[in-house]
Amino acid sequence: MALSKLLAASLIVSLLLLHLGEAYESEAPQQTIEDSVNNKKIDCSGACSVRCSKASRQRMCKRACGTCCQRCNCVPPGTSGNQKLCPCYYNQTTHGGRRKCP
Repeated sequence: MALSKLLAASLIVSLLLLHLGEAYESEAPQQTIEDSVNNKKIDCSGACSVRCSKASRQRMCKRACGTCCQRCNCVPPGTSGNQKLCPCYYNQTTHGGRRKCP
């Protein structure tokens, strides 16, 4: 009788530990090499200066670009286009539904 109670108690404890281990693994963030590269903050001021260097309204361009860069931590290469290389940057819109980021 005592052996069956001990066996049942050890089974319950082992199942509980197994369940807690699975819960811990599901909550732990899965960080890849790409994520660790993307976690580095970029120099938004410098990146937006390059991006807006040929804009006719540079102050407005830099302000919009800076906002988008802070939110997305990404600025597309070049002075125009290439926005789809930064999906977050590309998807930012104004209240009127136009693209926010230059």
